[in-house]
Amino acid sequence: MIGSLRGTLLDRSLTGEILIEVNGVGYRVQAGPATSARLGDVGAEVFAWVHHHVREDADTLYGFASKDERDAFEALLGAHGVGPALAMAILSVHPPVNLARVLADDDVAALCLVPGVGKKTAQRLLIELKTKLDIPLGDGAPSGGGAIDAPAGSAIAIRADVRGALAELGYLPEEIAEATRELPEGDAGVLLKEALRRLAGAR
Repeated sequence: MIGSLRGTLLDRSLTGEILIEVNGVGYRVQAGPATSARLGDVGAEVFAWVHHHVREDADTLYGFASKDERDAFEALLGAHGVGPALAMAILSVHPPVNLARVLADDDVAALCLVPGVGKKTAQRLLIELKTKLDIPLGDGAPSGGGAIDAPAGSAIAIRADVRGALAELGYLPEEIAEATRELPEGDAGVLLKEALRRLAGAR
């Protein structure tokens, strides 16, 4: 099984697929947009961590800029109902460090920012991924499949309110995730203004 590739980056597509030539052989690798950009310029020597996904009807390489990303991807694949496309979508919105925080905070709303992930799926993923990614269960975390609801006024609930408000304003999940990353503690109105300020600066 292929675990990594080092070679020349020959091409990258708008969908994130990259072509890496190693000793005269070109490998087509599926990579998220952020990973594709981080690897380097076309024509440069690059290194990518790789997950070799083999099925009866497909033989696909998925590439990552760091081992942590690949490990998180493989942990996501181990969760019930998560295939490569959904795992890539989750990591595109929540890189490994951010995903660890989401799990530690039982932040259902943050996982729901991922296209295709609803509340029930997010709740199940929180429970499954905590053990797979070695995130310890908090005192208030559930041990079964029940709903995860943050107390009103808590930091988690406030961040969820801010994300919900940004979604209603029409911002994309990726923009919301970036704007609300590492927000300080505070009132929902203050945090919303800060998130909007970040979004305005990014455009």
